[in-house]
Amino acid sequence: MNVSQKCQYALRAVFELSKRAGQGPVRIGEVADAQAIPPRFLEIILGQLKSNGYVESRRGIQGGYQIAVDPSHLTVGDLIRFVDGPFEPVKCLGAGDGAECRMKGRCAFVGLWRRAQQAVENVFDTTTFTDLIEEEGAGSREYVPNYCI
Repeated sequence: MNVSQKCQYALRAVFELSKRAGQGPVRIGEVADAQAIPPRFLEIILGQLKSNGYVESRRGIQGGYQIAVDPSHLTVGDLIRFVDGPFEPVKCLGAGDGAECRMKGRCAFVGLWRRAQQAVENVFDTTTFTDLIEEEGAGSREYVPNYCI
């Protein structure tokens, strides 16, 4: 499975809004700068996230976007599936695609592909945006600069 660039931008945008949960709307430019996302592309992504209820927006001077769901209940897997679709390491695991495979019913790799799919799903589905915020905080505390000359 390959996470698309669009999906990576969506994940980073939701991450940034999750970090600012409860602080009111955040302008697109602030999210774009903080997460290195092209602003024009971010507008499109946030519009799609809004249509599915992940974010909400407010117009005007005090306007912007904010997370619409509790980051502790929103998983990375939820968002990846919304943007990129289901996790499938190979096409034959997808719904209906297996009928076209010439190896259907005798492929030694099906179990391997399913285990890989389940492992990836488990990681994404058990990681919330709150977890990522906490990991980022722990990582910044672990950083020890090296002042060797």
